[in-house]
Amino acid sequence: MAITLSTTANSDHLANLRRLVLGRWAVLAVLAQLILVGPGLLDIPVPQTPLLGIVAIAGLFNGLAQWRTASARTATTGEIFSHLLFDVGILSAVVFLSGGAANPLVSLLLPPVAVAALTLPGRWVATITTITIAAYSLLMVYYIPLPMADATRATRLHLGGMWLIFVVSTVMIGWVIVRTTRIIRQRDAELATAREQGLRDERVMAMGTLAAGAAHELGTPLGTMALLAGELANEAGLSPAAQEDIALLRQQIGVCKQIITGLSRRAGAERLENSPLQAADQWLAEVRQHWHAARPQASSRLIVTSDGTAPDIVADPRLEQAVLNLLNNAANATASPLDIRLGWSTEILSIDIRDHGPGFPPEVLELGGQASFPAHERGSGVGLMLTRSAVEQLGGSLTLANPDDGGALARIELPRTKT
Repeated sequence: MAITLSTTANSDHLANLRRLVLGRWAVLAVLAQLILVGPGLLDIPVPQTPLLGIVAIAGLFNGLAQWRTASARTATTGEIFSHLLFDVGILSAVVFLSGGAANPLVSLLLPPVAVAALTLPGRWVATITTITIAAYSLLMVYYIPLPMADATRATRLHLGGMWLIFVVSTVMIGWVIVRTTRIIRQRDAELATAREQGLRDERVMAMGTLAAGAAHELGTPLGTMALLAGELANEAGLSPAAQEDIALLRQQIGVCKQIITGLSRRAGAERLENSPLQAADQWLAEVRQHWHAARPQASSRLIVTSDGTAPDIVADPRLEQAVLNLLNNAANATASPLDIRLGWSTEILSIDIRDHGPGFPPEVLELGGQASFPAHERGSGVGLMLTRSAVEQLGGSLTLANPDDGGALARIELPRTKT
């Protein structure tokens, strides 16, 4: 049978190869003890020198393999296949020199087949299985017999050896299967998380497309409203209260136009990855000022909890919108002043937004922005989902909690920008 070794690199293969190397050390240690202690303890004449030479060669091979896997990032299917072939060859040589198929050590040919079944494609498993069966069959015919005059004693030793090798084989196979199954479960969980993240990102992208279209369409009616508000402001005989209301209306229209202009710019020529660096406290103060322009009736306190100069932060529009979403949610929950806290460590920069309202409902804490909520009187129910998606795209995390002393706390944690 012609065999073409696969050159496809895979990080999973590297993990399997490292476990194979570790398991081989255990088998070689058991073999060395049996060769050194067994003949004297059980009064069985065996060719110790050739057997120890085989174990030494296997140990040298395994040391080189461990050195290679320690610095490698991937391994190939062909590497695992060649290692399993080496194990079959080494074990066959040991059994050949110590009684052939009658030696209980012949059962150690099973673990390589089990490892192949768990880690290799079907054709590789079939090849390993065929070679192992062929080796076992040849050892029934070709071997160096051990001189044992007492048949009854030989039978007892054989049964005892079978029990020992059965225990070793069972432990090895069980260990490999448990570790491999754990990795498979972990990978399945990661794939499920990635799939959910992909669905959320797809929905966010669709919302972004709709938002860009809405921003374009809203320009005309806002321009009309600004024109009419300007004409009303020039009307004679308006009361001071009406003039204040019109001034507020014009200011709010101006804010809306700034938001729409920003959306159009970000969706067009401005690239998010080219966002400038800015001191975190200055950036957060500007975001807070921008938010107060849109919600002049709200109040907040900006508190810097760390000492020293504030680190730089990427002035990314996605992060700005995430903070604005959290501020709007907090202001909707209570009329009390909001606490905006900025802190940092050597690795993390955190932004806390704390309100003193009734706290997050249980369903919000449970989902935590993983999915949208039904639309309600103060919003469309997607603010937290958009916020979480934006923060995660920037490598950070969003945490929601209800502090023991009341209110609600939303924390954004971001990795510090490397300068």
